[in-house]
Amino acid sequence: MSFNSFGRVFTFTTWGESHGPALGATVDGCPPGVALDEGFIQRFLDRRRPGTSKFTTQRQEPDQVRILSGTFEGRTTGTPIQLMIENTDQRSKDYGEIAQAFRPGHADIAYHLKYGIRDYRGGGRSSARETAARVAAGGVAQAVLRDLVPGLRITGYMVQMGTLHLDRSRFDADEIGKNPFFLPDAQAVPEWEDYLNAIRKDQTSVGAAIEVLIQGCPPGLGAPVYAKLDTDLAAAMMSINAVKGVEIGEGMGAAALTGAENADEICMGNEGPRFLSNHAGGILGGISTGQDIVVRFAVKPTSSILTPRRTINQRGDEIDLITKGRHDPCVGIRAVPIAEAMAACVILDHLMLDRAQTGGVRGTIG
Repeated sequence: MSFNSFGRVFTFTTWGESHGPALGATVDGCPPGVALDEGFIQRFLDRRRPGTSKFTTQRQEPDQVRILSGTFEGRTTGTPIQLMIENTDQRSKDYGEIAQAFRPGHADIAYHLKYGIRDYRGGGRSSARETAARVAAGGVAQAVLRDLVPGLRITGYMVQMGTLHLDRSRFDADEIGKNPFFLPDAQAVPEWEDYLNAIRKDQTSVGAAIEVLIQGCPPGLGAPVYAKLDTDLAAAMMSINAVKGVEIGEGMGAAALTGAENADEICMGNEGPRFLSNHAGGILGGISTGQDIVVRFAVKPTSSILTPRRTINQRGDEIDLITKGRHDPCVGIRAVPIAEAMAACVILDHLMLDRAQTGGVRGTIG
């Protein structure tokens, strides 16, 4: 089993490689009657698409999605939805020199040790190109959530790039889509541009941290033990290429707090319980509380760099290797729409799981 599928009720299976003719996703478990067309999904793909600024890979892929099945007259039919995205700008020759060598920081050596065979052209299935299919599947999830939970909003943004951190006192969500960094602070954009330009000129790369804010999520999603909502969100983010750490709410910072500081006090508001803080990140005991859900994750620096690095080839010879080609100086930038897509899939899956188990019944207070 190669584990290319995600979800329990709302599921998707991705297929294809970085330098193959196409890639895509098969989405199953989508309810019937949901308005869905290629234009709606394309909006999400355009945010992830490569070559949109000088700060991302210059591979020019239109990422045009085609819906091959599962819809009729603009609405879902309840049958599997097949999504396909053609690859149009492969340069497989860029990878000829590393066909027998293992790129430091890449999955090359792990794939070889496991399977004994690998697609060296851009990493095959381990390439971030695979995430285009996830974003397409996330577009389907967003269409369903639009109908089932109209007030739900999923917003991703960068909070760190290398040594630069978001100044939360200047947080402005309206600025996220207006700059190449998905940065909610217009004032900081020039500094971030200068910083990444210097990284590019040094022929290296830099890591980043992304935050995903889920607002309007209903309480009661998730389960106490093996299907915790935070467990599945963390697994979804960790499944994204180059992600090396995930936090929910206070995350690792909770280790420095006392119990009195960390406990989110509760009072009774006009519309029900109201929390006075949100160290838990909107999830308690694996179940959503109705507060904002806050997920944060770290993305390592792009491993493909023009700085020589020591490695070995398949014969076991030690060599110096430069990874040529078109690569992101900060791969974390394009992780933002991917994270939003994965969050949408998790929330929808748990919403459908909850309806199957409880029928939407909820405990009452007051």
